[in-house]
Amino acid sequence: MVNRERLIPVIVASPLFLQNLDSSALATALPSIAHSLQVPALHLNLAITSYLLSLAVFLPISAWLAERFGTKRVFCLAIVLFSLGSALCGAATSLPELVLFRVLQGLGGAMMVPVGRLILLRSVAPAQMVSAMVWFTVPPVIGRMMGPMFGGAVVTLTSWRWIFLINIPFGIIAVLLAMAYLDDQREETLAPRFDLPGFLLLGIGPARRFAGLSPMLLGIGLSAVLGGVETWGKDLVPGSVTGLLVLGGAGALGLYYRRSRSLADPLIDLGILRYRTFRTNVVGATTLRLAIGATPFMLPLMLQLGFGLSPLVSGALTVATAIGALATRAVMKPMIQRFGFRNLLLSATVLGGLLYMSYGLFRPTTPHLLMFLTMMLGGLVNSMCMVALGTLGFSEVPRHRLGHATALSSMVQQLSLSVGVVMGASLVTAASWWRGGDGTHLLAGDFSPAFFVVGLLCWVSLLSFRQLDPDEGAGMREPR
Repeated sequence: MVNRERLIPVIVASPLFLQNLDSSALATALPSIAHSLQVPALHLNLAITSYLLSLAVFLPISAWLAERFGTKRVFCLAIVLFSLGSALCGAATSLPELVLFRVLQGLGGAMMVPVGRLILLRSVAPAQMVSAMVWFTVPPVIGRMMGPMFGGAVVTLTSWRWIFLINIPFGIIAVLLAMAYLDDQREETLAPRFDLPGFLLLGIGPARRFAGLSPMLLGIGLSAVLGGVETWGKDLVPGSVTGLLVLGGAGALGLYYRRSRSLADPLIDLGILRYRTFRTNVVGATTLRLAIGATPFMLPLMLQLGFGLSPLVSGALTVATAIGALATRAVMKPMIQRFGFRNLLLSATVLGGLLYMSYGLFRPTTPHLLMFLTMMLGGLVNSMCMVALGTLGFSEVPRHRLGHATALSSMVQQLSLSVGVVMGASLVTAASWWRGGDGTHLLAGDFSPAFFVVGLLCWVSLLSFRQLDPDEGAGMREPR
């Protein structure tokens, strides 16, 4: 007999397996891709942030699509789009092409991750949610564990293009499992008619259709702000253009916030932030996610460009973070039972910040075993934080608002990770300039200041976590 409480989390997390396999393998292969496409290695952060930005821009419509057309249909369509984008990325011949096809990947990812989480939240009883969330983390952890070794092996033995092409068979398997075992959930009464013309035409039309302006304002704002941050210091566009992008994007976001408050059913309902645990997950954990986004980008570059290690050895070392995250399955429930969500988040965040700083102390002469064990502990601590936040964050959200909550949470998460990658690249570039370099030929010492800053950013989230009650989320803790 099939155990649905375990099977459903694994199925809906299968896209996360694809994403994490793709992203972790890509990070390991960045120096090789840069050499193949004849661009500076740090400019390859565009291949990461374009995907994450696409996720953030298209996430607002994921909840509406799921409610109107059914969660299973949208989930399967999303996996197909992601797999198609992967195939095109594997055929890219330039950085602009790679960035464009990564945007298509992001369109698929924008739907499959939050919709998968929505399926999980509606299918599992609250008392079993901690266990389900732990199982939900297993496939992505396996993807992260396979990714560095897979990326290193692919680059060493064949071509980096197979990093993307491998997603296709996994995507087919994920679709077949979803079609066989998932229910097609929908709540049409909560999904009003979507103003597609208004969305596409910036809401130009009769006043009654101005609602279409809001999602586009959100997309424009997010794209412009991150586009401005992304191009800073790279000499890709004039500095004035960068400034205009940031200011214009910020203005669009402000207009969206103002407009969303007047709509009865906005795509992104910021009113959900009044729930404290959800606000902690979305806003309070932002700086923590910045660090989580920056580190996987910087570690392979430091090991390969700074330390001179091969892609295969680099992948064998960074896989430690995924092994540590996989261990979360064994310790998460007992830790929550013993210490509660608040104490677990506080202690794990403090330790996580220290571990990030310790990465900055690595040197080419540091024993590989010591680096492996340190990164493994870092992976465990980070995963504990994410599981705790993912479980606690939705505990107060009413069932009929879960669609809005998952869309907003996923959007902010992807934005944080994207900004984290940009921040990591900028910090490394700044360190290179400080020593008199040009940001192209990187040395081991260029990465140390970046990891110290990342560790400090983790601790900013403590200001939010300490406001939680000691017994917060007691209803989510399984009885002993």
